[in-house]
Amino acid sequence: MNRIFPLMLLLTAALAGCGGEGDKKTASGPGSPAMPPPEVDVVTVTPGSATLTQELPGRLQAFRTAQVRAQVDGILEKRLFAEGTDVKEGAALFRIDPRNYLASFDAAKADLAVARLTLDRYRPLLEIKAVSQQEVDLAEAKVKQAEVALTRARIDQENTTVPAPISGRIGRALVTEGALVSKGTATHLATIEQVDPIYANFTQPGADLLRLRQAMKAGKLKAAEQATVELILEDGSIYPQPGKLLFSDLAVDPATGSVSLRAVFPNTGHELLPGAFVRIRFPEAQLNQAIRVPQRAVQPSPQGQLVMIVDHEGKAAPRPVKTGGMSGGDFIIAEGLKGGEQVIVNGLQKARPGTPVKPVPWNPNTSPAAQLPAGEKR
Repeated sequence: MNRIFPLMLLLTAALAGCGGEGDKKTASGPGSPAMPPPEVDVVTVTPGSATLTQELPGRLQAFRTAQVRAQVDGILEKRLFAEGTDVKEGAALFRIDPRNYLASFDAAKADLAVARLTLDRYRPLLEIKAVSQQEVDLAEAKVKQAEVALTRARIDQENTTVPAPISGRIGRALVTEGALVSKGTATHLATIEQVDPIYANFTQPGADLLRLRQAMKAGKLKAAEQATVELILEDGSIYPQPGKLLFSDLAVDPATGSVSLRAVFPNTGHELLPGAFVRIRFPEAQLNQAIRVPQRAVQPSPQGQLVMIVDHEGKAAPRPVKTGGMSGGDFIIAEGLKGGEQVIVNGLQKARPGTPVKPVPWNPNTSPAAQLPAGEKR
């Protein structure tokens, strides 16, 4: 009995110690440190000079287009090019059966030889008055007629080989070997398009152009320098080679109320194809003391546009804004921001109004994976 009592005291103390540690662990749960606020990428907006840009839809057009057509009648004997390849000006594309034209050419040479021989015989006879001047003149006229006939026969014979009128990319052949082609109907054989450089045709609403000119006249805007023009492809990427604005129509189309414009872009790799839809971004005017924010920072709402900012308490807060145009890929803010605000660009999913956030400067040059909102897997 004396041995059992000390053992029971030791066991009770051990159990009490274990229970105390368990209670401490349990009690530490609710009192554990709170999760850190999510990181958000921000830009601090500052007023500065900005170039107003316009982004308009357009369509690509070949720099030059030539239709290859038959200039003589005959049977198409052979196609001499691979469809969809580049051809050089003057390269042979088709061959039309030349046998009839070779025979005509030989006959024209023989006729010219006879006419010249006759004239050579008449000239000495004219001196002894064995022939009249009229007969000599007639022989000279026949020589000239024979020379013209020979020239025509030579041209027809040469036209049995159809050359490329320009350099460029040739499409599919529109006729096959064995087909009868005609000079009278100018049979269309193929089409060649020069795509380097390449045109981009687009239109600008006449009302927008009028408002822009009125703003410049009032001194609110300054005319932008004719800088480079950007081409935005269908996937949203920007074509790496800048273009040049060529012209703007002086009249407004009464049917559409728009003004036609054209730009030209280098296309050395033939990446741009005629007929493709693109968007053209070009400078219009210069604006001083402009506030710019990335386009992705502006969100639509039932009440209008807004941005999320980090307020002085370090919390996300919505701010209604009004945009007044584009400057490259940025919105120009006409109302709602004065400068100095931290506008959230990335991490908007985590930036709920009134919740604390940790602002981090936004780096637009990082990869898309690096621009994911804080807390998401990279």
